[in-house]
Amino acid sequence: MDCTNCHTTLQIPNGAQSISCAVCHAVSRIGSRLQLLPNKYHYPQLPSPFGRKRAVVIGIAYKNTDDELVGCINDAKCMKYLLVNRFNFPQDSILMLTEEERDKKRMPTKHNIIKAMSWLMQGVKAGDSLVFHFSGHGSQQENDTGDEIDGYNETLCPLDYEKQGEIVDDELNAILVKPLPPAAKLHAIIDACHSGTMLDLPFLCRTGRTGRYVWEDHRPLSGAWKGTNGGEVISFSGCDDHQNSKETENLSKVTSTGAMTFSFIQAIERGQGTTYGSILNAMRTSIRRSDSDLGGKIVTTLLTMLINGGSLGSGERQEPQLTANEPFDVYTKPFSL
Repeated sequence: MDCTNCHTTLQIPNGAQSISCAVCHAVSRIGSRLQLLPNKYHYPQLPSPFGRKRAVVIGIAYKNTDDELVGCINDAKCMKYLLVNRFNFPQDSILMLTEEERDKKRMPTKHNIIKAMSWLMQGVKAGDSLVFHFSGHGSQQENDTGDEIDGYNETLCPLDYEKQGEIVDDELNAILVKPLPPAAKLHAIIDACHSGTMLDLPFLCRTGRTGRYVWEDHRPLSGAWKGTNGGEVISFSGCDDHQNSKETENLSKVTSTGAMTFSFIQAIERGQGTTYGSILNAMRTSIRRSDSDLGGKIVTTLLTMLINGGSLGSGERQEPQLTANEPFDVYTKPFSL
């Protein structure tokens, strides 16, 4: 059933008369006011319940607005192709949200994105492999709870963010991260500005003094738990929290794409996706080599102009990031979806 306040899909225990939402904490009474999800949303038929693979892929162009982007829907199409043809995800287990979808329930609005994330997590079990991909605008909001080291929450901007608001990293963590059970895994690929810690995962991979990758502990001082229920979550993102991401034609040489999404797919296609460290190295090298030619449109919101004092960027090169719910050896851990 749906939460009466934020419309997040809730799994109701047998015999319960009310339920508290993990996202907004509103208490919903179970009755005729709530409708079952299948009656309202016709999502793809899920594959077998064990060892299944499914994904949510989102690309937002913000057409006919000042924030319009060109490459984000291309990113979504490329990511779906990669999942189907390289990692054997069934076509009907990938839920696409773009402005090109004919079904209004698959438009990338805030309501539909939250629905899609809830669908992704519904009934997840050991052996499941989940993917969440987002290409679009990202931003930041001031944080007053002490959970953020830099004092800002990171946010995703749905198509209707100006009216309905942004999706805050706390919400993403509550829906996608915390419920994940043991032996299940989720990979997030976030191509947006300020996306370094978009899922609020406890550990961030940095380059140490020796030039090798080390893990930074980003667990909040408040003691709030930002990890999983035993599962594994790993996220690749387009840039650090204080950086901007770009879209460009200079990487693909054919059409406009997000620099991060293209470099991620390129690493896989070129055989550089054996370990998480090799993918991260390949992505950073690809963007670094083409940095002088990027000149792309910054994938951000107008809010970033205010934060940066009216400038869309400080001139700093975007650098893809890797975060996880638990640290691991990035040089030896095999990459798999």
